[in-house]
Order: sequence, then C-alpha cells, then structure tokens
Amino acid sequence: MMIEANSLTTEDLETYERDGYLLVPRLFAAEEITLLRDTAKRDRALDQQAYGRNDGEGGTVRLSLWNHPGDDLYGMFSRNRRIVDRVEQLLCDEPYHYHSKMIMKEARTGGAWAWHQDYGYWYDNGVLFPNLCSVFVAVDPATRENGCLQVLRGSHHLGRIRHLKTGDQTGADPERVAAAAERMELVYVEMKPGDALFFHANLLHRSDQNHSANDRWAMVCCYNARSNDPYRDGKHPRYTPLVRVEDEAIREWHHQTTV
Repeated sequence: MMIEANSLTTEDLETYERDGYLLVPRLFAAEEITLLRDTAKRDRALDQQAYGRNDGEGGTVRLSLWNHPGDDLYGMFSRNRRIVDRVEQLLCDEPYHYHSKMIMKEARTGGAWAWHQDYGYWYDNGVLFPNLCSVFVAVDPATRENGCLQVLRGSHHLGRIRHLKTGDQTGADPERVAAAAERMELVYVEMKPGDALFFHANLLHRSDQNHSANDRWAMVCCYNARSNDPYRDGKHPRYTPLVRVEDEAIREWHHQTTV
C-alpha cells in the first residue's frame, strides 16, 4: 500500500496512542525554518503583541498568540498540509485551527513552563472532549541546556488533572504530577529546527528556564476536532473551516514577497 507524503503510518498512529506524542524529524526543510526564524525575530508586530507569563520561579516566558491563521508566513505553516493532514489522522476528524503561538524563550532570561496539560486550560473554554492536538515546531534548536520540552510518556491516559495557579501560569496538581512521575518515563524532547512534535491535549509537559546563551523559540499550532466544537464561546474560536495550503506554499510566499 502506498503511503501519501503527508500521512502517518500505522506504527506512527500506534506510537501516538501509546505515548501521547509523536516526533516527526525534519517536517520542514532548513531553508523553510530559517525563513520562519528570520521573519519572526524581525517581526516588530509579533514582538509588540507578545506578553510575559511569570513562571513562579523568578523567570518569565514571552509568547505571542493569535486565533485565526492568515495568508502570512505563519499561516503558511499552520495551514500547511504537512501538519494539518497528519492532525486529521490523529483526531479522526476534520481539524480546525484553535490557535497558534510563538514561544519566545530567550537566551539566559527565558522562563520555565510548569507541568500542565493543554486540556487543563481548554476545558474551561467549553470544549467537551480532549480531542485536540498541539504541534510544536522547533524554530531554534531545543536542547536540555536551553529548556527543551519535557513530557511524561503515556500521561495522556491519566485523563484531565486538576489545574492550579503557579505564578501567572496554570499548572497541574503538583501532588498528582509527582505520583505520575514515579510511574512514567520523563522524556526530554530535544529537537532540531524543522522537527515537529505532535502531542495529545492531555499529555503532561513542561520546560525548564533557559540559562544558556542560545534562544529557544518555537511555533506551536493547536487544532480542535470539528465534532468537538465548544458548546459556548471561549478564548479561542468555535469551528471555523480551515483552508489548507500545499507543501510549496512557504516557498511560494517567500517568492511573492521578494519579487
């Protein structure tokens, strides 16, 4: 059987179901991710709309968030079939764009993220089921030294955990996380630029502060299933059809903006 270019294999789907996440190396080519990095770090509007979240440990995480993808470079990534077609397989449903964000973990000053589940936030937005998927695209190298993502393998099977305030952030119940950490493997997800991590809305994840000399920026695209349309309005959109773009859209966008 021929596997389409943007399709996950049966083994991929089994890995995601077992572990709660799937790492896809080199989803985006070096020239594509370099374009994203250079564009984002020069983007004054992105910088000006960014805000900080105190991590409760003396550090601050900066991020810029938007709900609807456009025709700009960020939209060419979040609407790209390389991501969206795979998410459709993972959700077993038509995905729509729930929101995206640029995580700006700066060298030496970037703050930590407390242990949390994304559904721990989104539950309060009127989303009934945890049938959502986040896609973490490494813009810079993500290493243990600069605060790469950490996950508890298989923790999505725990279901939603109660979340509490930690600094300006909302974190999962520390007692329950500590108990889970005794039984589940802690994985440091080190990534190269262009790698993408697809993960379940109930997967427990966190990251350390960045004390290194290197930035750790990442673009995180989040998707909800059409059948999981929130029953009331929240911070992020209800079902909105997502117009997918082909793999070549990033290169074509660059060509159009430079001629």
